[in-house]
Amino acid sequence: MISFLISIAALVLGYLIYGRVIERIFGPDDRKTPALVHPDGVDYIAMPTWKVFMIQFLNIAGTGPIFGAIMGAWFGPASFLWIVIGCIFAGSVHDYLSGMLSLRHDGAGLPELVGKYMGNTIKIIMLVFSMLLLLMVGAVFVYSPASILAGIGGNEIMWFVVIFIYYIIATLLPIDKIIGKIYPVFAIALIFMAIGLFVCLLIKMPHIPEVWNIGNMDSWMTSQVDNGHDLLGMKEYLKANTIFPAMFITIACGAISGFHATQSPLMARCLKSEKLGRPVFYGSMITEGFVALVWAAVSSWFFYSAGWKQVLPPDAVNEFLNQVGNTDGKTLIQYFNAPAVVKLVCSSWLGVAGGILAMLGVVAAPITSGDTALRSARLIIADFLKFDQKPIIKRLMIAVPMFAAVLMLLIWQLASPNGFNALWQYFGWANQTLSVFTLWTITIYLYRKKKCYWVTLIPAIFMTAVSLTFIVQQII
Repeated sequence: MISFLISIAALVLGYLIYGRVIERIFGPDDRKTPALVHPDGVDYIAMPTWKVFMIQFLNIAGTGPIFGAIMGAWFGPASFLWIVIGCIFAGSVHDYLSGMLSLRHDGAGLPELVGKYMGNTIKIIMLVFSMLLLLMVGAVFVYSPASILAGIGGNEIMWFVVIFIYYIIATLLPIDKIIGKIYPVFAIALIFMAIGLFVCLLIKMPHIPEVWNIGNMDSWMTSQVDNGHDLLGMKEYLKANTIFPAMFITIACGAISGFHATQSPLMARCLKSEKLGRPVFYGSMITEGFVALVWAAVSSWFFYSAGWKQVLPPDAVNEFLNQVGNTDGKTLIQYFNAPAVVKLVCSSWLGVAGGILAMLGVVAAPITSGDTALRSARLIIADFLKFDQKPIIKRLMIAVPMFAAVLMLLIWQLASPNGFNALWQYFGWANQTLSVFTLWTITIYLYRKKKCYWVTLIPAIFMTAVSLTFIVQQII
């Protein structure tokens, strides 16, 4: 695990060194923050820093750094490089500067910031684009937890209704009533799960692909052959999904994610000081990178080192092997989806506690991402319409049509056989395209302020190339 351990050390150094460089470029000072200038008891509320950090971490993380890293490991050890380089030089910079820019503009949402520095036309495009993304997040993150909960009891429709009701309550109530109380608990559970798995990795020290194996994975693939059948399925997967740009779309949370820029303004309205921006915004992204690296290593062990055989009972191993040779047989990549890997590994390595944490990871985390996405959508529309959000009636005026739109997306998902997969694919592309808008906005801000704009210009150019290449491939 040499590559993995070096990657962990690099993240820590990235926060301590490059994080301070970015902080100095921006230059936080002692001016009063939006939470102190105009508190409204709903969205602008000064909260303890540790709570703001935990909420920010859970807002941006959810299941993104878990599921994305598991699927990203199918591209081989290149995933380690992307998580580390992307997190330090792109994702954390993106999150910190978008959060600080919001702080400097009274907690303004992303479309407002984009409009200020890129013009009204781009602002309208950004408004529509970000709203579509946030509504998709709300719809996508109802589907998977409802499906899992239905396996425990009840049915999917019942859980759709329960989660949807929670969304409505969490979106409308003041941020410190529900989000401020339960989010830190879920965030701590998510971090504890990652630390527990990290310790297990150190104890087991499994043999997994290293970065110098990039482009030479033959020995790892041939080790997963049974009776002439390719168990792994990596070759076929890479034919359909080239590393560039697919890996950079698949691994978003944990490296860079445009969705984060819609969440940072939520916490920009709750910070007590600008100088807390680096630990909250840059630090939460580095923490997410740690979670992603852990799951990339776990996933490498699971798929490349036959870890799946160790967490499955013998009859389940035989069941998989027996179906591989069939006409409709599935490879390891097709047979074990990300939620299944989470459940199997956590239950096996962490016991009963691991099973509970896995449930929190695959159920609670996506739900919490969904409700803050819809809260962000409400605030973005309110900023655009200049609607004061203190009166509940004005919150309802925005929330009712917004929830109607999410409900229609949910109905479409249920009616379409490939609805969830199609929605997830476009969500991934829209997510990274949103980061492009954010990075260019920050670059223009830094240029106008005569600050070092190269720190965002280079990531902006790269992510523009990723997003354009991916959508052109889909069209062709």
